[in-house]
Amino acid sequence: MLELVKAGGWLMLPIIVSSIIAMAICVDRFLKLNPDKVAPRTLLNQVWAWLQNKQLDADKLRELRRGSPLARILASGLANAKHGREIMKESIEDTASHIIHDLERYLNALGTIAAVAPLLGLLGTVLGMIRVFTEIMVQGTGNAGVLAGGISEALITTASGLCVAIPALVMHRYFLRRIDEIVVTMEQDAIKLINAMHGEVQIKDSSAGKSS
Repeated sequence: MLELVKAGGWLMLPIIVSSIIAMAICVDRFLKLNPDKVAPRTLLNQVWAWLQNKQLDADKLRELRRGSPLARILASGLANAKHGREIMKESIEDTASHIIHDLERYLNALGTIAAVAPLLGLLGTVLGMIRVFTEIMVQGTGNAGVLAGGISEALITTASGLCVAIPALVMHRYFLRRIDEIVVTMEQDAIKLINAMHGEVQIKDSSAGKSS
């Protein structure tokens, strides 16, 4: 492995650094974007039970604000419910925008790595081929070792860049898809709470069907 890195030239260094950063981002987002932790499916029913039993007080609101992202959204809406439907909805949307921004943290960097890594590999290819043709001009085609070294540098950097870019791109798309699903879930729960608070619908236990 070390020999391959040496053969790839100095451009292997930014490619390796990019791979380490991409791996760290993937591990972090995989842990942080757990749907059960971001938007627990039992939370809305628990909040509704507090409301029905008149147990929702300042302590419960503080508990929600310190909880999951969905809990913070619901707490924001509950704190402004007395001001009317529109104010409640606006406060939920404002809190949700900050939470979505947190969920998307580092994904721009991951997407940038997915785009830049193959370009670094391509740059290595170009530099390797320049080296090859320079040696041909100076020494002719007789020195096969020098020519092979330039070609090897070109191929190794290209392969390394692609090995970093392909998983990074796949994981970037995967995390964006997961965030979309989480956001839809949180939006549905927030709408249910708004409608229930203003007497339009009753919240039903959504976990009952899954457990049966």
